[in-house]
Amino acid sequence: METTTKPVKAFYTYQERDIKNILDQMEHASNLKLLYQLPTGGGKTVVFSEIARQFMARFGKKVIILTHRIELCTQTSRTLKNIGVKNRVINSTNGNIKEDCDCYVAMVETLRNRIKSKKIKTADIGLVIVDEAHHNSFRKLMNSFKKAFIIGVTATPFSSDITKPMNRHYKSLITGENIAGLIEKGFLAKPTSYVYEVELNSLKTGLHGDYTVSSSNDLYSSQVMQDLLLNAYREQAAGTKTLIFNNGITASQKVYETFTAAGISIKHLDNKTSDQDRKEILKWFKKTKDAVLTSVSILTTGFDEPTVENIILNRPTTSITLYHQMVGRGARRLPSKKSFRIIDLGNNIQRFGNWEEPVDWQHVFEHPDVFAKQLHYQAGGTSAVQSHGFSAELRAKFPNTLEMTFDIEEHYQEAHHTDKKPKTVIQQSIRQQAKMCLDNAATLSEALSLAEALKPEIEWRVKQYVKCLENASTNYKQWLIEDYQQRLKVLITKLFPKMNAA
Repeated sequence: METTTKPVKAFYTYQERDIKNILDQMEHASNLKLLYQLPTGGGKTVVFSEIARQFMARFGKKVIILTHRIELCTQTSRTLKNIGVKNRVINSTNGNIKEDCDCYVAMVETLRNRIKSKKIKTADIGLVIVDEAHHNSFRKLMNSFKKAFIIGVTATPFSSDITKPMNRHYKSLITGENIAGLIEKGFLAKPTSYVYEVELNSLKTGLHGDYTVSSSNDLYSSQVMQDLLLNAYREQAAGTKTLIFNNGITASQKVYETFTAAGISIKHLDNKTSDQDRKEILKWFKKTKDAVLTSVSILTTGFDEPTVENIILNRPTTSITLYHQMVGRGARRLPSKKSFRIIDLGNNIQRFGNWEEPVDWQHVFEHPDVFAKQLHYQAGGTSAVQSHGFSAELRAKFPNTLEMTFDIEEHYQEAHHTDKKPKTVIQQSIRQQAKMCLDNAATLSEALSLAEALKPEIEWRVKQYVKCLENASTNYKQWLIEDYQQRLKVLITKLFPKMNAA
């Protein structure tokens, strides 16, 4: 079986090591189901394309490579061609496996439909390579390739669905060079991280565990968050090529408006942008030295622009895969670019650790449930403050306030350790909420109206305070709620003339 029509390019030492390791395992296994991990920017596509080339030469069987996006299909087909592998993309116009070609690239859903309609026979396939294997969509096809070797490839071997762990489908994991090693050896750019801690208490999580688009739009479209983003850009990234990741289109369009009004060269891109506009925007981004591109979800895979100097995470995520993909867009190294910046406005570094820190992926693969619980804890899911969220309606009433939460227990412990009376905690809480009301009101009546809207939050805080006291009565709690509300209104009325004069 002849697949190479021109000299094969040289591979890096770590790539050659992994290619040899995987092929050697194939030589000694009859039913190999292997997961291979290599960081974004490490050259996963090059590695598995060479594995496909050598597999066909050694075993004389056909190979099919599965992806989940059309851009990755095109990219993979091009990489295969560059190393001399004749291949064919299975799409809507070309749907058959033929004798004149031994390597195929297909999107998962497209191939599944071809198999269901019996247009493709899978018996001749000896190797299936699954790109971005953490997505789990490949599971639908595994029964169609019972006699084939299966190799999944991912930067983050942690399933996008915790109920379907990757070790259920793969028997072992091979890990490649880690991010720190790739940086040290000059293959990836070195990051410098800037963290702007943000209160995420108003955000809600959806069915798959990540923060919902609607709640993210509400928070990140607010004026206080737009100001924070603009200031962060000016402080750390002004005048350099910057990629901003958002969770929702509304938030991204607001970023576009804010930066445009500030005289900054920026464009917006999302999955509703036409193909022609997308091409023109990406061409502009490539050639414009100080370009800023604000985007939603679509540039995390299949996008490669090495000249990006700054990554702004203008969103939080509970997905370690998405975190690595977003940051990885800035990690490409050039002779003129040995470093890049990460600006985090979503507490992601606090949640996952620095991007370049080594992760024990073997442990993650073997104990995904333990890792998931750890991530949940780091996201603050077990915290009383985090579990008590603000409604989107209430959060929207305070657009000029960044920090709405107040950790009663933490302040109580601080008061205890500094020999202050417990009631100072309530005083501090009242002052914080009075400032919230004054910062978001043009008139005294508006400020007092906002104080009324805070009743559920006041009741929550008093409840936490009474728990700290341990032996307080129900009557005392009810009196404290009423007293708190009255003192809040008195303080607002007292401070309003001073705030207004200032």
